[in-house]
Amino acid sequence: MSDSRPRLVVLGSLNLDLVVTADRAPGPGETVLGAGFATHAGGKGANQAVAAARLGGSVRLIGAVGDDAHGRELLESARRADVEVEHVAVRAGVPTGVAAITVDARGENRIVVAPGANATVDPPTVERARAAFVGARAFLAQLETPLDAVLAGARHARAAGATTILNAAPARELSDDVLAAFDVLIVNRGEAELLAGAKQVGDVEALLHELSRRGPRTVVVTLGTAGSLVRSDGRVTRQAAFPIEACDTTAAGDAFVGAFAVAQASGAELAAALRRASAAGALACTRAGAQPSLPTRAELDAFLAVRA
Repeated sequence: MSDSRPRLVVLGSLNLDLVVTADRAPGPGETVLGAGFATHAGGKGANQAVAAARLGGSVRLIGAVGDDAHGRELLESARRADVEVEHVAVRAGVPTGVAAITVDARGENRIVVAPGANATVDPPTVERARAAFVGARAFLAQLETPLDAVLAGARHARAAGATTILNAAPARELSDDVLAAFDVLIVNRGEAELLAGAKQVGDVEALLHELSRRGPRTVVVTLGTAGSLVRSDGRVTRQAAFPIEACDTTAAGDAFVGAFAVAQASGAELAAALRRASAAGALACTRAGAQPSLPTRAELDAFLAVRA
């Protein structure tokens, strides 16, 4: 029987998240006693791959881990979510990436990432994974792996006829040539302002226009509790945030991106894709951890069914 799920290729990071909960984050030179500690599978690439798989995508992941216990744990976590990991390289003598995360009493997080094996993802890594692009409807990348590998992935994806999607996070400046390699750009407001070269921009629609002008046909800007906006072919669509009681915002953005990518690859209209993405991001805020917080398709459908 053929697999009717939309196929996606995700290129990105795999990190083990080391999470400390505390009433508040420490200031410079300050020590704060935490209330709890946990480890979770994470990394923007792996998170978005797992999010897409749980929401109905058939997902192949390209990346790298170290030949260590952390790497084995991350690969097993992805496999449990039905993500194909045959194109995740295992690097001897290089540690798996880790993220040190502090989550405060409001659920807000602060993150420092040590890339480890993620920094070894290069164009040859992508070249060896060319078979992953066969039949792909969408290609999704972020910026926790080297940019030359991300661009190599975009080239292979376009040659295969797949829609190219960039979640330009963590924030950094990108040239017009880089942005033009992607059909869809997804960023939060801070990332959008950095890309647009503006430290203070009052009009989000002006940001959307500027980023669209630089290459991507579709630009999505997330605004936290203010919702999100998408601009495509000159038309702007708004989506209000879903009110929830947040306990941990870690991976909320990854849930949003994964849901949007699956909806787009499934042929959904932009407004519907934006609504599903916003709901997935909201649901992820209601549970602790990165991958443990990512909703399934059934959970997302149930959430939306009572909010029609």
